[in-house]
Amino acid sequence: MRHMQIQNSVNGELRTIEAEPRQLLVHVLRDSLRLTGVHIGCDTSQCGACTVLIDQKTAKSCTVLAVQTEGCRVQTIEGMEQDRITTVLKRAFNECHGLQCGFCTPGMLMAARALLVTTPEPSEHAVRDALHGNLCRCTGYQNIVDAVLLAAARLKEHADRPLEEVSHE
Repeated sequence: MRHMQIQNSVNGELRTIEAEPRQLLVHVLRDSLRLTGVHIGCDTSQCGACTVLIDQKTAKSCTVLAVQTEGCRVQTIEGMEQDRITTVLKRAFNECHGLQCGFCTPGMLMAARALLVTTPEPSEHAVRDALHGNLCRCTGYQNIVDAVLLAAARLKEHADRPLEEVSHE
């Protein structure tokens, strides 16, 4: 099968990636770019473990052909190290016991971050709706919802403070 060159931005870095026309984004990210925070949980778009952001919108990378990301900005959990919202979410997930085995956590964080960007003060219903495509087999979801709500409250309360202060309270 012939390979195609795809030019896009992955985690803020311009990339030219070689991929087969039928190759899924999840496999390019994991196998070619070694971004293993993108998990493969089901291969049928049911679990959300492979959730990434494509041009700031959530996408399950197991349902996107890599060639469809030509010219797009793709963000994985690895690219969120310095992201204010994701950092506060990680801390809240830890404090609220919103993770156990951690397999679903990167996808949950990406979906929660996308929600908080568009809806800084979400209701519990809005959080549940935003996370409905992400499955967790360990926590029972309430702790994850609580973590997202805690992160939203902290981000609102401390919007003008440096990240270091907000994430270590």
